[in-house]
Amino acid sequence: MGFKIIVVLLTVMVLALQYRLWFGNGGFAEYRALKRQQQALEAQVGKKTERNEALYAEVRDLKSGLAAIEERARRDLGMIKEGEHFFMVVRKP
Repeated sequence: MGFKIIVVLLTVMVLALQYRLWFGNGGFAEYRALKRQQQALEAQVGKKTERNEALYAEVRDLKSGLAAIEERARRDLGMIKEGEHFFMVVRKP
């Protein structure tokens, strides 16, 4: 009789510990959720790092030479060089 009680108590304790391991605070389920959140944040950091590197490259280009400044002026402001001819083609709607 005493041995059966000990076995039952040990089984209940093991099940309680297993429940806590899988579903409790700091358990496996929470670990998986945090891992997914970490992966999402790492992806965001990767995208922002690429964007920052592109911006740094553009700043370097603008500081180093006139070609980048000229390209930006042509694209954003519609500027043309002296001696160039500008033709605007307008299509009917």
